[in-house]
Amino acid sequence: MDTFVILRRSGWRSGEELQEAAARSTAEGERMPEDIRWIRSYVLEEADGVGTVCIYQASSPEAIRAHAAAAELPIDEIVRVADTVVVRPDPQPAV
Repeated sequence: MDTFVILRRSGWRSGEELQEAAARSTAEGERMPEDIRWIRSYVLEEADGVGTVCIYQASSPEAIRAHAAAAELPIDEIVRVADTVVVRPDPQPAV
């Protein structure tokens, strides 16, 4: 599997809509574990809602599109990751 970045700009009007979408995504991902694995997402504050930058491992961009269609998720762009440079680990949310 390769690693991909998926950009979803202004995909949802609210955090609640995004949570519903995340539940659908998880359920669909469990149906196709050989083809796709959701690693993490960063939620973007957009002028008209929220978007995401998602990190997935997948067998192909087509598998990502099939997963997104089944889970009713938007896709603006899919980019294959060439390499990873970790300077610092992801920050932990403040409690």
